[in-house]
Amino acid sequence: MRILHVASEAYPFIKTGGLADVCASLPQAQARLGHDVRVLIPAYRAAIAKLQTRKTIAEIQLPGLPAGVRILETEMRNAASKVWLVDYGPAFDRDGNPYLDDTGMPWHDNAERFFLLCRIAVAVIHNEDLLSWRPDVIHCHDWQTGMVAPLIDDDQDVVKIFTIHNLSYQGIFPRSTFTSLGLKEELWAMDGVEYLDQMSFIKGGIVFSDWITTVSPTYAREIQTSDLGCGLEGLLRHRSDRLVGILNGIDYDEWDPNTDPYIDFHYHADALEGKLQNKTACMERWSLLRDDSAPLFGFVGRLVEQKGIDLLIAALPELLNHGYPFVVLGMGDPVLERKLQDIARAHPGRLHVRIGYDEEMSHQIEAAADIFLMPSRFEPCGLNQMYSMHYGTVPIVSKTGGLADTVVPATPQNLANQTATGLTFTEFTADVLIKTIHQGVKLFDHEQSWRALMLAGMSWDFSWRQSARSYLELYQANSK
Repeated sequence: MRILHVASEAYPFIKTGGLADVCASLPQAQARLGHDVRVLIPAYRAAIAKLQTRKTIAEIQLPGLPAGVRILETEMRNAASKVWLVDYGPAFDRDGNPYLDDTGMPWHDNAERFFLLCRIAVAVIHNEDLLSWRPDVIHCHDWQTGMVAPLIDDDQDVVKIFTIHNLSYQGIFPRSTFTSLGLKEELWAMDGVEYLDQMSFIKGGIVFSDWITTVSPTYAREIQTSDLGCGLEGLLRHRSDRLVGILNGIDYDEWDPNTDPYIDFHYHADALEGKLQNKTACMERWSLLRDDSAPLFGFVGRLVEQKGIDLLIAALPELLNHGYPFVVLGMGDPVLERKLQDIARAHPGRLHVRIGYDEEMSHQIEAAADIFLMPSRFEPCGLNQMYSMHYGTVPIVSKTGGLADTVVPATPQNLANQTATGLTFTEFTADVLIKTIHQGVKLFDHEQSWRALMLAGMSWDFSWRQSARSYLELYQANSK
């Protein structure tokens, strides 16, 4: 099959979170299975700077734009699939975050920018002669691509897939934006893109796609409830016969402690000495006081309430007073960033905080930490818990979404039969998080039990192989 993935980011060209990892790894896994796969993303200034090779393969003229839109082509890592970049300077040639300006506010023209991405995706279908290629499947990811399906004519023979990576981000804009984009008036309806008298990009993807997927089976069920449906639970229940949860995988070419170029010492399940060596090297690098009797805790993620970082902040003073070392990497809410930095200053040698995005450091944390924390209030899939288990780092997670689907809790029975891979909790309070962490420390003190936890996690297969096949089966299913 010819498959076009459309997304707002893909690693290594541009990344703000797990979406970029998925939109790199899934297309490559499908290409390895013999399919012809392309990835369409915006040509952000930062993405252009990372291109080692590129060529202009087309220039598309769109009504209403004063200049043509160039399509640049490069290759994904390992040349498994091609990447097409939408090069239009007024929309994407700017510094900073793909979605936010330097004040942390959404770019004023986000609707126009990502509507342009959607228009180009549809133009690919209509310009087979220009590009010498036309997709059988167009697979769109998150709200930024939600307007692709509504723009595709019903007579176009293409399977439309829309994947929800995080329902809480919906692409909501005022009625005036709908008008300014020049959309057909019939789309402004309850069974269109209108949502509470506003325009919803994500609703377009949900209503008009042949299949809606999300990134774990549990999250597929959760978003049909009022707790996590974000106002769209009724629509998702209405389309439940076309809603499927497919668990994300991880890319073992990028995430493998036996080959990882970012870590100091390589190791694997039969030779774990390198794990302790990474811990020692990284604690020195991060100016943390070494204590072999205490586990090193790691956190990597967006510093927002969804990720439970506020629970960790509330719990940190007590935990640090016990002498446990922590390392935190991420960026997000400026208030939460400052709170973490204040705590780090008050506990020198116990807490290292790095504000920002650092791919190398994220790998080093997975290799060095004994315990990885993911106290998320909700988590559509999560990748770091899978990275952690593959690196022999025991995750402590909330029992939600993909975390519930991937972490086997350390119950007495699971510990006895050596199937446990981590610790879980269900109540979102700092006290419960502290209690769960103490349980983890108690297990860490028993070397045999801890080693069993590590090895059980390292034995799981989280590769993209099975998930890629599940998507291919969905593409081939009856689409109407």
